[in-house]
Amino acid sequence: MRLKNRVAIITGAASGFGEGMARRFASEGAKVVVADLNEEAGQAIAKEIGGTFVQTDVSRDADMGGLVQAAVKAYGGVDIFVNNAGFTSRNGPMLDVDEETFDRIYAVNVKAVYLSARHVIPEFRKKGNGVILNIASTGGVRPRPGLVWYNSSKGAVISLTRSMAIELAPEQIRVCAINPVAGKTGMLPLFMGEETEEKYELFRSSIPLGRLSTPKDIANAALFLCSEEANFLTGVCMEVDGGRCI
Repeated sequence: MRLKNRVAIITGAASGFGEGMARRFASEGAKVVVADLNEEAGQAIAKEIGGTFVQTDVSRDADMGGLVQAAVKAYGGVDIFVNNAGFTSRNGPMLDVDEETFDRIYAVNVKAVYLSARHVIPEFRKKGNGVILNIASTGGVRPRPGLVWYNSSKGAVISLTRSMAIELAPEQIRVCAINPVAGKTGMLPLFMGEETEEKYELFRSSIPLGRLSTPKDIANAALFLCSEEANFLTGVCMEVDGGRCI
């Protein structure tokens, strides 16, 4: 039980990578707060894993503050905060992305990291430690064409992770990131632009290990980075990518 009695908030936990992490963390003894806009799916997952659901728009300060306080009220504190919720435009020319979509990409992918820090770091300081895990992307390391604004937002998350890590290290607050390669989640059709077998093969062919990522791949890496086994790691931005970024 590598996370026994640890309290973990995971955003975007009603599906995809977030759901995978919620289930994995719960199986390792964590008390999981499932945060998502999708109330029906989030409630169902929280019930299955014995956790708590909080409907959350990660781009809103009041929602993020309420999320952290809900965890404190339910479980007495917070040990881990996973910024997993994400948003993207459909794959295509960068100038075809309208301003509203651009703003939403940065609000969900970047501003949410700032908002989570504002609310969870004071709770970490009360107990003298904590872990923030940001889910970035291989797109922030080795961009694909057609996702310019998404890629740049994930590059910002990588830089934020390292900057936060160095500032918070003296307080024993660790900050790490995972850079997943594309996986079969709800966002994959948007990444591809069109969902065809030819497109799937194009994506798979760019990954040396020959397959897309799975929620289990990301959850296993997240479990390690959030566990005591990784207590000397901070500022690490780990590619979980089947070799794509080599």
